[in-house]
Amino acid sequence: MKIKLDISNEHYDEIKCALEERGIVIDDTADFVLSETNSFIDHLTVREKEANERIILSVDEIVYIETFGHSVEVQTQETLYQASDRLYRIVRLLDPTKFLRISNSVVIAKDRVQRITPTLSSKFILTMSNGKSVDVTRSYYYIFKEYFGI
Repeated sequence: MKIKLDISNEHYDEIKCALEERGIVIDDTADFVLSETNSFIDHLTVREKEANERIILSVDEIVYIETFGHSVEVQTQETLYQASDRLYRIVRLLDPTKFLRISNSVVIAKDRVQRITPTLSSKFILTMSNGKSVDVTRSYYYIFKEYFGI
């Protein structure tokens, strides 16, 4: 059996060893995920888009995460990565005090918002710390507005 571990660094090695002793393979592409309750991840396993190498990325480096169909992209200050998990699963593992969903397809790091530009159609356009823009859709407009006290 293969499983993916989404747990904190402090418990990762201990749990990994215990599972491997029982014949369970730890694989980041596995369908089954073992995660801690009441704990949020501090890293995310992603692939470099061009080199196709797996990287363990600190969630503190994430500027935003965006999905295009079945493809989930993780944008950092300088690099674009591919995530192997679905956006809704990743969102459940991220600390809600640090990350905010702003549309069905985008999650932002709250501290990486540089500029908030309102539009006439009850939306906001956000300029992130890496210079890229993302939209707060109407469905998430009031959640975003309340969080930032606008």
